[in-house]
Amino acid sequence: MVVTRRAPGAPGRGRVLFLHGLSNSSTVWDACVEQGRRSGGPELWAADLPWRGRSVARWSARGDLVPYLGDALRAVPGGAGVVVAHSMGANVLMEFLGRRIEAGRDPFTEFGVRGMVLVAPFYRRTAEEFDWASLAHSVDTMAPLIAEGIRVHAGDRVPAATRRHLAERIRDWVGPYGWMRFFEIYLRTPALRLGRFTVPCLVLAGADDFAAPPAEGRALADALPDAEFRLLPGCGHFLMIERARQFAALLDRFVSTCSAARPNGGPGPGFPWEHDR
Repeated sequence: MVVTRRAPGAPGRGRVLFLHGLSNSSTVWDACVEQGRRSGGPELWAADLPWRGRSVARWSARGDLVPYLGDALRAVPGGAGVVVAHSMGANVLMEFLGRRIEAGRDPFTEFGVRGMVLVAPFYRRTAEEFDWASLAHSVDTMAPLIAEGIRVHAGDRVPAATRRHLAERIRDWVGPYGWMRFFEIYLRTPALRLGRFTVPCLVLAGADDFAAPPAEGRALADALPDAEFRLLPGCGHFLMIERARQFAALLDRFVSTCSAARPNGGPGPGFPWEHDR
């Protein structure tokens, strides 16, 4: 795992840590980082996590991946600030924080987390909402979702047939173990004690997301004690790419609010600019 500072930020504008989803990488945030650089926004950090790209196969059969989130949060000097997590990254983040809370800790103070932006998260309120159809849907949409990610990254430079082929190859790299690591965490969302998530949250969803239904993002925001839900029209699962300018503006506003409400960062373990595990 590598955590890198992507933009120095302007004084007093806060700090952001980006976490990507399954089989993606920190490049999924490039458009947002560029917008932040132009506007002189917050200091930006991004993690390349063990479930990135072809690395999936190396960790997926080993079991629990949630503890890696602690390494990512610790790697940002002065505290993580606002943590922006996409898709599976959002779910791993919530599971990690939930476990720390269950252990009697305050992870928000411990890691200097002032707020969270949960982008296209997966969430169900009750265990009964999971059935065989939901499991089958998740498997069936995996390759189309990867193809969608390739499309929004590359545009028309990659023909549709090539996108499908690449998506199937990436799906096979992830494999059943990698997919199960994701779905296990998804299955645990009804058990999250979200009432103890004490920081402000912004939940973002794309109106055309066929993998993480926007209704699940809205339900998650309703379950959090201090959360706002925003639905972005005309985009799907990768809204931070498709609506980069709007996404960056929403993020900048949210980070500014969190920085004003909590002017001092967390303790921060003082790692150097990169943390490699």
